[in-house]
Amino acid sequence: MTEQKDLLTKDKPNWCPGCGDYGILTALKNVMVDLDLAPANTVVATGIGCGSKINHWVKCYGFEGLHGRPLPVASAVKLCNPDLNVVAVGGDGDGYGLGMGHFIHAMRRNLNMTYIVQDNQIYGLTTGQTSPTSDRGTVTKSTPSGAIELPVNPIELGFASGATYIARGYAGDLPHLTKLIADGISHKGFALIDVFQPCVTFNKINTYQFFQERVYKLEDDPTFKVAGPCGDKECDVCDAIARSREWGDKIPIGLFYKEDRATYESEEIGLKDGRPVDVPAEVGIEELMSEFM
Repeated sequence: MTEQKDLLTKDKPNWCPGCGDYGILTALKNVMVDLDLAPANTVVATGIGCGSKINHWVKCYGFEGLHGRPLPVASAVKLCNPDLNVVAVGGDGDGYGLGMGHFIHAMRRNLNMTYIVQDNQIYGLTTGQTSPTSDRGTVTKSTPSGAIELPVNPIELGFASGATYIARGYAGDLPHLTKLIADGISHKGFALIDVFQPCVTFNKINTYQFFQERVYKLEDDPTFKVAGPCGDKECDVCDAIARSREWGDKIPIGLFYKEDRATYESEEIGLKDGRPVDVPAEVGIEELMSEFM
């Protein structure tokens, strides 16, 4: 059985005190314990950013890649060894800016992995510029007159791109976020979990107080039904998309959409004869590397 002590690392997080990333890290560790995910069978792939250091502080396999590139790494890991629990983690700038192309294609492929996006609506690592999810009109050092672009809606993009589990969490509600991540990892397919993650240092608008006053849980609204694939009968997708656009006095969190669909791995012909990781290498690594030197 995986226990919290099994996930401890020698070093401790160095995020700003109060950073929402602490909540996401705690939720991820809680999920690994609740689902009994062995550290030796779990990989956390990240990009570049404050939150992308998360795999430094959870004891499992990890790969910190380039800015905007956690999903290609996570995809490669999953294809090489489909038996691993693969989680990609990155920020809103990382995933919805530099990594937007990877984001869309990973969803339409429906690889069996989970993508947690630490959405703080700011570039925190580079000290506070607007990100793809910053509100129109946001004033920062990169937009002194206010941002003029419309913000990206990652939930709506999830619908358009074919994700089979689409959810939004809040780092200030640990039990709720833990359940969303656990259900996403348990889901067979690509799970998107966009997480409101307050940046206490550089975003003075989208604060804990801001979200506490506005967020509501979709599961607490009896008029809402989690959407699934459109059919001939009543369709719930339109309502779910409309909810994803709510922004103001009320902002929904929870599960928007869930679909059972064949995963990329289950249909990839290259995996029919087994896991690539089990195939003996015919060429030694030294010989292979010498070709590129």
